[in-house]
Amino acid sequence: MNETDQLRQAMRAGERTGRDVLDLTTIMREGRRLRRRRRLAGPGAAALVLAVVAGVTAAVQQTGPPEPERPDAPAVTAPAVHRSADPTPSPEEPPPVPVGRVVDSGIRYGADERVFYFVAVDLPDVPGVTIGLVAGRRAADGRLTSDFLVNDVEGNDRHPGFHEIGYDQSGSGPDRNPVPTFGYFVGPAKRIVGTVDGRQVDARLAKWSADPDVVIFWFDPQQLAPGVRLDGIVADDAHGRRL
Repeated sequence: MNETDQLRQAMRAGERTGRDVLDLTTIMREGRRLRRRRRLAGPGAAALVLAVVAGVTAAVQQTGPPEPERPDAPAVTAPAVHRSADPTPSPEEPPPVPVGRVVDSGIRYGADERVFYFVAVDLPDVPGVTIGLVAGRRAADGRLTSDFLVNDVEGNDRHPGFHEIGYDQSGSGPDRNPVPTFGYFVGPAKRIVGTVDGRQVDARLAKWSADPDVVIFWFDPQQLAPGVRLDGIVADDAHGRRL
């Protein structure tokens, strides 16, 4: 029987007592005796004993208060964690990739123009949803910036009728370009009318180039303030029939 086996035997002997706790006196005595011998055997052996004693310490913490620290008990120091003072910046977000043609709304913010376009989305739990509608801005050099994205969260993104509507709830300010209320409709809509506070407001329309059954709509912010929720919305076909 080697010395490690002797220590394990001492642990097994003390695992069960009348009080159902470890016999700490026996274990610590055997552990101290073996540590003294291991100090003479070399650093590799001492590391093995340290691992065994660490297991004894964990058992002490689970079954009762630890014994006062003894002068010959080995000190275990946790490794230091080094954090960079200057974390590496995250990669710049890639520009959006429109699906189909980008629609100009006619709304300007200085040199930028408000545009709408579809992008691909991936919802693993909702395979019927593959597109989302973005309200973005296009700079004079053609660079696109995404401001607001809406997409369905259930069902199918091509089912007939209205889909998710985007409402800008972030408020207005001198440094903000508020997003007009917008969305899309699937079907032969020629007119879309929203109602708010008993007042009817016509939306502007544009067909999506990738699917002519999809109609993008938005409301002029001068007629419907961004963020104001509609009380109702309807769509009519070319003959004035309700869709």
